[in-house]
Amino acid sequence: MAVSPDFIATLNHWKKELQADFPMLSDYKRVVARQYGVLNEQTQMVARTTFVIDMQGKIVNIIENRDAIDVTGALVACSRLKKK
Repeated sequence: MAVSPDFIATLNHWKKELQADFPMLSDYKRVVARQYGVLNEQTQMVARTTFVIDMQGKIVNIIENRDAIDVTGALVACSRLKKK
């Protein structure tokens, strides 16, 4: 699942453009970003971050900044979960 502070219309556009086969959640009120500690309260900007969460809800990997743009790290972390 992808979570973004963008509006749903923008996310729908990205979903089509990227041919994404996963859900995208609009967090335009920045509730999720605040809960995960990636919101800069002063600027209301959200730090680009990928959280890999296992089936029990435990965060098993965090990828930040430029590295979070490339999904390879998240895919590798997810493949490790499947092997357990």
